[in-house]
Amino acid sequence: MPSRTEYLWIETERRRQFVNLTEQVRSIVRGSGVREGMALVSAMHITASVFVNDNEDGLLHDIERWADRLAPPGEYEHHRTGESNGDAHLKNLLLGHQVVLPVTAGDLDLGPWEQVFYGEFDGQRRKRVVVKVLGE
Repeated sequence: MPSRTEYLWIETERRRQFVNLTEQVRSIVRGSGVREGMALVSAMHITASVFVNDNEDGLLHDIERWADRLAPPGEYEHHRTGESNGDAHLKNLLLGHQVVLPVTAGDLDLGPWEQVFYGEFDGQRRKRVVVKVLGE
């Protein structure tokens, strides 16, 4: 079974930022040799997420505000360990750690508005995303 694994390195300019990965993932899928299968895209950090949604600035702002309402910056038990990113861990749980995307005819098979995003909640340092393509 053909497969391909690649890593995307991401370093955000801000502590919290959304990065559109769609074209990078699409390029990996197209170069994988897989015609029919799936692509797993997974954040390799517990203070980041990978999710699928519309690439619309207002919506991305709404997602950030929603996540802040559910997991606001502030004091968490986790901070007793010397960390200051308790909210980032919770945002990972809210927005999801990974997505599985369909591959059809050698390309991502996304809906008309679907885009793949990396959500960073404790950034400004280099982090990885794994893209694993499997199929026939």
